Amino acid sequence: MKRRSLLLAIAATPILHPGLSHAAAPIHVYKNPDCGCCSAWVDHLKAAGFAVQVTETADTSSLRKRFGMPERFAGCHTATLEGYVLEGHVPADDIKRLLAMKPQAIGLSVPGMPVGSPGMEYGGRRDPYKVLLIDRRGGERVFASYAGSPTGVAR
Repeated sequence: MKRRSLLLAIAATPILHPGLSHAAAPIHVYKNPDCGCCSAWVDHLKAAGFAVQVTETADTSSLRKRFGMPERFAGCHTATLEGYVLEGHVPADDIKRLLAMKPQAIGLSVPGMPVGSPGMEYGGRRDPYKVLLIDRRGGERVFASYAGSPTGVAR
């Protein structure tokens, strides 16, 4: 390879922030403007090194439909990244694993709002929950499981 071609190739290569070894494109989060847990999930993503773009909307249901995420997997916010849909409080490490694996899928979902998931912290309490991989036909399989913890549970 000629020196000029090599220099042009290097110049065309995107340079990531030192902490960003994963996604070059930002995660686009669609959330209700009044939702504190959605904002806390955005903070979780940023702390994990993701660039995040936020669009505030009161209607995430129509977005889920547009992106192909079945309503039964709904969380309180919807996000997109590199052709995948992220629904609910999906941990950043699971998003990184999804991007590394690149499965043929709609994306990941943490249905509902489980206490202890990223953005849903409540003292030391952690309820068990699953991260689901949603295939292109709307089927699901467990992508990751998180055990609960009785610490801090109010009785």
